[in-house]
Amino acid sequence: MKILVLATGGTIASVETANGLLPGLNVQELRNYFSEQNNTRQHSDLTLDFHLLMNKDSTNMSPNDWVTISQAIERDYNNYDAFIVTHGTDTLGYTAAALSYMLQGVNKPIVLTGSQIPLSFHKTDAKRNVRDALTYCLEGQPGVVVVFDGKVIQGTRAVKIRTKSYDAFASVNHPYIAQIEGGHVTMTTSPAQTEETMQFNTTICPDIFLLKLFPGLKASFFEAIAKDYDGIIIESFGNGGLPFEDENILEQVGKLTEQGVSVVMTTQCLEEGENLLLYEVGQKVAQYPVILSGDMNTEAIVPKLMWVLGQTKDPIAVKRLFETPIGGDLSADWA
Repeated sequence: MKILVLATGGTIASVETANGLLPGLNVQELRNYFSEQNNTRQHSDLTLDFHLLMNKDSTNMSPNDWVTISQAIERDYNNYDAFIVTHGTDTLGYTAAALSYMLQGVNKPIVLTGSQIPLSFHKTDAKRNVRDALTYCLEGQPGVVVVFDGKVIQGTRAVKIRTKSYDAFASVNHPYIAQIEGGHVTMTTSPAQTEETMQFNTTICPDIFLLKLFPGLKASFFEAIAKDYDGIIIESFGNGGLPFEDENILEQVGKLTEQGVSVVMTTQCLEEGENLLLYEVGQKVAQYPVILSGDMNTEAIVPKLMWVLGQTKDPIAVKRLFETPIGGDLSADWA
């Protein structure tokens, strides 16, 4: 079996410097650590190749980097049986979701992993995560997934919920794909594959804005940003809704949709999703052609809107495509 490891930096590849931790491991150092974990499993038939795509703290990851990673996988897709992307944890969820949209219908494991403590440190979670990523490539199923702390998460459902602990990621509004213990994979469910045939499409439009609603936000804010963005995501309260009394944000969102700006409504609540029809404040929003996000998480909503706008700018088509489940990002109850 042949696995290509695509290194992008992050804590897993960081070293200590006078200015704090900084990604700095080279390909040979990564190869040595991966080979050490592979030797403990005694997989003599496993070939590991490495490509250092970039050495970034994931805070500096951009949509262009998602494209770079996706294109690297596409170029070598026929040459390897599986792919591992090592990545910083802070934006790993966004990248995993982005790859899920750009690389649909893949028939090989594409595993993203990282660590909370650098691979070069004596006490680190990186070694387990590397070992588990290799294990999943050998025993798991096709699809884009995140492997972290013995858990396997659908690529569109991984959310970082802790800054220090090893169990940094949760699978939000979706079952865990699998557990990895003792060098073996126990599948819970299969990774969602929306498309029966592979579709590699890395065209995106990054001109979107993410707004977290808060009490007291001035309605005039929307007039200032409307001209610069093709899409706006609003994280509202609870089941969803917009203020329309002291600050009439509802009216401003209506104007945005009239101007052809795609507006996605979501909730600040981590679990269970939005429901605009439950309260008056939500029903008033639903009278406009806003996009519903169901129980999707923000880490998936952001790259999905970029990807959808890369395919079309027509507001009706954007709404239809965005609300179509891709890569398990939207539960059946919401589809």
